[in-house]
Amino acid sequence: MSQRFPGRDRKAWLMPAAEGLTWSREPRSVTVVGGGIAGLAAAFGLAERGVDVTLVNPDAELGGRVRSWEVNSPVGPVTMSRGFHAFFRQYYNLRALLSRAGSVDSLLKPIGDYPVVSSNGDSDSFLGIPRTPPWNLISFVNKSDTFDLNGLRKVDVKAAMRLLDVDFPQTYRDFDGVSAAEYLDSLRFPQRARHLALEVFARSFFADPRKFSAGEMVAMFHTYFVGSSEGLLFDVPSDDFDTSLWGPLSRRLDELHVKQVTGAVTHLAKSDGSWVASCDGEPDIISDAVVLAAGPGATRQLVANSPDVGDEDWRRRIDEVRIAPAFAVWRVWTDRPVDSSRPGFLGTAGFTMLDNVSVLERFEDGAAKWSKEYSGSVLELHAYALDEDRTDPDTIKRCLREELEDVFPETIGMEFRHQELLIERDCSFADASRPWDDLPTSETPDPTVKIAGDWVSSELPIALMERAATTGWSAANGLLESWGLAGHDLWSPPSKGRHAAPRLLRKLTQGKTQ
Repeated sequence: MSQRFPGRDRKAWLMPAAEGLTWSREPRSVTVVGGGIAGLAAAFGLAERGVDVTLVNPDAELGGRVRSWEVNSPVGPVTMSRGFHAFFRQYYNLRALLSRAGSVDSLLKPIGDYPVVSSNGDSDSFLGIPRTPPWNLISFVNKSDTFDLNGLRKVDVKAAMRLLDVDFPQTYRDFDGVSAAEYLDSLRFPQRARHLALEVFARSFFADPRKFSAGEMVAMFHTYFVGSSEGLLFDVPSDDFDTSLWGPLSRRLDELHVKQVTGAVTHLAKSDGSWVASCDGEPDIISDAVVLAAGPGATRQLVANSPDVGDEDWRRRIDEVRIAPAFAVWRVWTDRPVDSSRPGFLGTAGFTMLDNVSVLERFEDGAAKWSKEYSGSVLELHAYALDEDRTDPDTIKRCLREELEDVFPETIGMEFRHQELLIERDCSFADASRPWDDLPTSETPDPTVKIAGDWVSSELPIALMERAATTGWSAANGLLESWGLAGHDLWSPPSKGRHAAPRLLRKLTQGKTQ
């Protein structure tokens, strides 16, 4: 049987779904708790097989931690979100979800480049780098000024090969108890290159590299760089998340007769073989099965309130899910535009608080319209993994503004016509001290209860939005298979190293160190 690959990588891995009926002949019902990416994938996966789905979401908008909402401001209606998200081209299962709303190419637009700058003045760019390993790594090392000859001589080749010679999920286990910082220390990479090329992966998880799992960091390096030929460039929605993505998906759910309820599920109980979900201000929802697709904190609280869910050991594993440090998103509407040469997205490294800057009018239609009308810019600044003693709004704004002026000097003296600051602490944390085999997966002790989200463990080298989508589809597939219904195929970047890369890089490194 010929395979139709989801992208350009002909080594992408297909995980065929179980076969079965394509439409349920018996009444089946599922309550999906949470309307983020994981919940949406589960809802579509079930509804497309004739299952009666009720999707319960605490917010008026879908999208979960990738939602957006309208804000009334002195400069007219504008939108706010929890921050920029990159839709990489190896996010196969997320893109399969988005395709339910229409052509993905029409929903997303490419970002031409996303340079990374360091507080010491170093910079790197991914523009012009080949997509296919190992040529992308060789090209990046040769192009980057941070990989100088003297620094490369000090690199521990054996430790570096672990970045390339991977085999998931065993690689996750191999790094049990090792933090990202410890592994980076063992590499002996040039300090400048370490900041730009590797620590950015840890920071993107809102994590301090001293506590973040090295296995997760290696998985990301594999997925985004040396294990996939989709490349490091990515796409973004053509407008705010709700307009571009979740609104169209919501309308498609309506067409599939999915009932959408706005509210928070506070308690689950088993009654006569069915699940009863109690919601704030809403009638109880009765269903054959449940998919818990809320965030890690909300799921942990719901499980704590619901003694009928799971056994003692599973409940312990849920209770021990850790939450990452707080993060901040500061969006500002300025009185004049930034320099036209500024990229749509700029990554930063080595700053006290600033982790990236987005110039939203470069890619969001709504921001572009506002920028044209008011002759200003819409900027979004991120601060990941905030120190506990630096989470007050005034400190965050002051530090972010100072560091913005370092990277965009033309913002000195700019006035902000409007600003929105969001400080949240509700993302999961990949704790280096917790064994990989102890992490919760989509399966639970009860075959009628599944969990999904970017915090749920997967055997695949995936994370963030792609893990949310994949575990959502997987939760649906598990229920569908138990009912004799056909599931949905899943794809992943290769779970093993691409073999040629370690050998070629070893020769390259040896050549530079002789």
